Amino acid sequence: MSSGLLLAAGGGRRMGNRPKALLPYRGRPMIEHALGVLRAGGCARIRVVLGASAEEVLRTAELGDAEVVLNPDWASGMGSSLRAGLDGLDADLDADGVLVGLVDTPGVTAEAVRRVLGSGAELAAASYGGERGHPVYFARRFFAEAREGAVGDAGARALLRAHAGELVLVECGDVATPDDVDTPEQFAALRWGREELRE
Repeated sequence: MSSGLLLAAGGGRRMGNRPKALLPYRGRPMIEHALGVLRAGGCARIRVVLGASAEEVLRTAELGDAEVVLNPDWASGMGSSLRAGLDGLDADLDADGVLVGLVDTPGVTAEAVRRVLGSGAELAAASYGGERGHPVYFARRFFAEAREGAVGDAGARALLRAHAGELVLVECGDVATPDDVDTPEQFAALRWGREELRE
């Protein structure tokens, strides 16, 4: 059974210190959309890592049955959130792998999640025009190595580089977009809910 791991702890420094989990998307906090995509895409269980403004997120967003993991070291970068999310996951004997998504990629759709999960590969990532993007999936045997390599803002990059020969890229450019939201300008420029993207 594949688990979903949503990284949503950042403080949005380049966004003017507005946590991206709470940015409005279709009238609700962006974190709700991201969780819905993982659920609809086939993640049986979901962990969500919170950090900046965690209390406000818990108070204002509907997280459903997602397991909440708090990352007190969120300011050190995304790596600490990946480590926090993976900690203890290998003790869950039902977790054969984990699909990692980011809260600030609203163009990623449920269909992209389904494709990556359905690739059958132990290490897979969505690609857009041949360029690697999110979400990323890795099997249980990579959990420890992913934790070790998650330093600063690196996330799973060290793992993907070390096993480039095993990595399967799953083209998703026809059903999703890889754009992330880092700045107010990017947030304003995104065309929310593009009709040609299927969810």
